[in-house]
Amino acid sequence: MKNRLKVLRAERDWTQANLAEKLAVSRQTINAIEKGKFDPSLPLAFKVARLFNMAIEEIFQDEVAISMT
Repeated sequence: MKNRLKVLRAERDWTQANLAEKLAVSRQTINAIEKGKFDPSLPLAFKVARLFNMAIEEIFQDEVAISMT
């Protein structure tokens, strides 16, 4: 799953550790999501969307859906 998490985090000058603390997850989880090695659970994706005041679809994109367009 592609995502804009790293860009959104950098725009706010947050470290991975800062974001992890705000979301109550580990820094390793943030790192794995940013690198596309881990897809967040739906509750975590909603939490991320609320934190950035954005729709989930604005942050996360399904690679299968991208390739179909």
